[in-house]
Amino acid sequence: MDSSMERAGSPSPLQQVKRALPELNGAMQRVGEHVLANPDEVARGSITKLAEAAQTSAATVTRLSTHLGYAGYPALRAALAMEVGRGLEAGWASDIGMAIGPADPPEQVLNVLASTQANALRNALAAIDLTAATRVADAIAGAGRTHIYGEWGDAIPARELYIRLLRIGIPVGFFDGPQSSQIGAGLLGEGDVALTVTRSGTDATTLDFLRRAREEGALTVAITGMPDAPIGRIADVTLDTGTPNGANWTEFFAGRASDVLTAGLLFVLVAQRVPDHLTAHHPNGPGQPVVQPDT
Repeated sequence: MDSSMERAGSPSPLQQVKRALPELNGAMQRVGEHVLANPDEVARGSITKLAEAAQTSAATVTRLSTHLGYAGYPALRAALAMEVGRGLEAGWASDIGMAIGPADPPEQVLNVLASTQANALRNALAAIDLTAATRVADAIAGAGRTHIYGEWGDAIPARELYIRLLRIGIPVGFFDGPQSSQIGAGLLGEGDVALTVTRSGTDATTLDFLRRAREEGALTVAITGMPDAPIGRIADVTLDTGTPNGANWTEFFAGRASDVLTAGLLFVLVAQRVPDHLTAHHPNGPGQPVVQPDT
């Protein structure tokens, strides 16, 4: 194989094997099938290991390599290693993101995660509408019912807000899933509050929850970093967290910090409006310190 086949834009070795497979004889075909089924293993292994796996000889592996246009098995293995590496890099980039690399040391991973959250919190400080947050806190403190919806990752700050409000005596419920959310929304009425946390601002079940609650007369509230998404057109009050939904986990993780901050702000603002609830529902009685390690 000449050097031109190794430059960027050269044919995929796996595609070359796939195209050649129908014309190969029994032993070479077994080698080709094993390469297609286990490209990462072949990219790391020796010619002997590949020959044994395909129940043939090293000479047959070499013949397949030259048949595909490579100078020999080392050149084929190098091409496979590059192909597998590209796939791993692409998968990592689409999931974790490029701010952290697969070989980064733990201290660098920690620093990147901490800095992304710090940036998200700064964004939240600049974006959160305190007048709107005060309106929502007033509504929750005086509501007959507050129903909170959250799904998957969005359920984490949503459920914590539910638990905190429940603990201070606020009549609150938590819902997840399409059927549950519709029941929760349908139970609301005038003077009630429907609140959701949503990173994307486009989830159909979330939109339906707020839409149904609004039809019933409840105040609808969305905590989101996507105020221009459909959720912002349905909610009566949109609390912008300042960090848009990201394309990968690192960006999602950063945005979650701003969601948690916004939900925590609401909890404290509500608690300020019902100080008698804090005393009445104190787990150890009025005037006693709280001794609960999970708080």
